Amino acid sequence: MPIRKQGAAPGRPRQKAAPGAPKVVARKPAAPKTRARKPKAVPPETLREIFARFQAIEPEPRGELEHVNPYTLLVAVVLSAQATDKGVNRATRGLFAAADTPDKMLALGLEGVREHVNTINFFNTKAKNVIALSQILIDQHGGEVPDSVETLEKLPGVGRKTASVVVNMAFGIPRIAVDTHIFRVANRIPLAVTKTPLETQPALEAIVPDDFLLHAHHWLILHGRYVCKARTPECWRCPIRDLCRYEPKTPAPGAGVEPEPGFEA
Repeated sequence: MPIRKQGAAPGRPRQKAAPGAPKVVARKPAAPKTRARKPKAVPPETLREIFARFQAIEPEPRGELEHVNPYTLLVAVVLSAQATDKGVNRATRGLFAAADTPDKMLALGLEGVREHVNTINFFNTKAKNVIALSQILIDQHGGEVPDSVETLEKLPGVGRKTASVVVNMAFGIPRIAVDTHIFRVANRIPLAVTKTPLETQPALEAIVPDDFLLHAHHWLILHGRYVCKARTPECWRCPIRDLCRYEPKTPAPGAGVEPEPGFEA
C-alpha cells in the first residue's frame, strides 16, 4: 500500500500542464459599476423662491390649447395626447365652430369628427373617444363636464393627466397635471426625485406652496417647453439657474448679449 506524504490532501493527483500550453490566470471579479447619485430635492425656501420667480415672469399663465368652455377644453386635451398644441388648435377651430357641446358633437357624428381631426395622430381612436365621452356626458351628467378627477377618469380617452388639466383650467381646482415636460423639470432642478410621471403628481402637490399651486402646472410646462428643453436646456437664459442643481449647465450659443430670462421661445 502506497504511503501518503504527511499534509498532502487525499484525492486525485494534480495533472501537470502540457509543455507549451498557455498559462491560465484567474480573473478577479469586476468591480460593480457605481451610478451617479441624483441630487436631493431643493429645500422649501428654495422651492418657494423658484415659484416666486416664475410668478414674476408670468403672473397669470394660460394653457395654449384653444377652447370656449369646459367641454371643448376636455375634447382638446383628449385630442392633444401625443400631439402638439398647435396641431390640435388648427384642427379644433373648425370642429368647435361646428360643435361646442356634447349634443352638437353627437349630431356631427363620428365621420364629421374624423374629417376635422384627421391631421392629428391617432385621429380614428380619438374621434371615437370624443363621440363616446359626449354620449356619457349626456346620459350620466346632464351634458355637463364634472369637476371631479375621479369621475373624469372614467370617460373614454381620459387619464389622470387629462382630468387634472381640465379641473385645473376649467374649475380653478389646484392640480398639477404631470406631462413629460413637468416630469423632466421636476427631476432636473430637482423639485422631487421620482421615477414616473404618475408618482410625480402627488409628490409635487404635497410640496408646492398653496399660493403657487393653482398655476404651478402652467409655469412648469412653460419652463420645460421653452427653457429647460429635453435635449439642450437653455441654462444660459434660465431664470432659476442659480437655484437649479442640474449639471452641466449649457453655455450661451455664440457671443453677444444674453436675453432676459423668461418663458419665450
